[in-house]
Amino acid sequence: MLKLNSSFRSLASRSLSTRQLFYEKRGKPEKVVQLRTIELADTLAPEEVLIEWQAAPINPADINQIQGTYAVRPSLPAAAGLEGAARVSKIGSAVKSVKPGDQVLTSYVIPGTWTDFGIYDQKNLIKIDNDLPIEHAALFKVNPPSVYLMLKEYAQLKKGDWVVQNCANSAAGKQVIQIARILGFKTFNVIRNRENLGELVKEMKDMGADEVVTEDELYDKKKKIKMPRAKLALNGVGGKSSLYLATALESGGCMVTYGGMSRQPTQAPTAPLIFNDISLRGFWLMTWILAQKDERALQKMYADLSGWMKSGEIAPIPMVKRSLDEHEEALAEAQVKFDKKQVFFMKKQ
Repeated sequence: MLKLNSSFRSLASRSLSTRQLFYEKRGKPEKVVQLRTIELADTLAPEEVLIEWQAAPINPADINQIQGTYAVRPSLPAAAGLEGAARVSKIGSAVKSVKPGDQVLTSYVIPGTWTDFGIYDQKNLIKIDNDLPIEHAALFKVNPPSVYLMLKEYAQLKKGDWVVQNCANSAAGKQVIQIARILGFKTFNVIRNRENLGELVKEMKDMGADEVVTEDELYDKKKKIKMPRAKLALNGVGGKSSLYLATALESGGCMVTYGGMSRQPTQAPTAPLIFNDISLRGFWLMTWILAQKDERALQKMYADLSGWMKSGEIAPIPMVKRSLDEHEEALAEAQVKFDKKQVFFMKKQ
């Protein structure tokens, strides 16, 4: 029997079986992740909650954690999956924060979302809007709050201001386009060239993108593409692409790095650093979450995002729905196909 994730309570009496994706060593996700059946306690402690997972995505952070290249390295064997949405099935006698049927996320320090059921202490659950569709709720924990905070915390943007970004066709990039549009900001979006370029550009402009260019077009001196002056640049790629973003910053502007898809160091031009006092910042959602002492900021963010999603102002991220049994194929595709998110749905759709 595998050692269970620490979020599960180990009791002598067990009756509920659950499938869960585990890995016993770090490496290529499609090779090391395995599907196991484990038993959960049939009795809940007073503060515990039994939840049934509905859907959970494969994010770059999941891939990196399984590979062993992420900042957080759980002890092995480890339960996989950092994000997802669930419904409360049963509560302990002292639980007051949630009730059966509530839609919940697990806290930002609890992994193990690629499973059917889980038992958690009530303090490790976050209640979200019960009416938020699962296509939004499953991907609600990471990208939407990250984008919301990057757009609000690092520059004093006014309506009509430009935000420049690379990795613009990723799940996070598409939400930058939509949330910036809602807040009244313009976006200049850099993507990689591809076969379906025209189709992708149309999709992004339908979301609200003001300008979309490829890296090849941006780097081609003959095309003379002029980037707008911006107070904020969002960098998810690094390398040469980040250099161009930083060059677009106006005096006092800020480039926020939240990812490094190129696996190359983030670059910045020397003259703007010295003479324009531009700044380079890093963003990790966990840092902001752990620093919050007032829950009202978190709840306002969730309420804003939920409202925009339910009204249709933020569209669901395009996804490929997978069963847990399809984990090998889903993990392989998550590393090479970025236009659609691979998402585990625990029940047949």
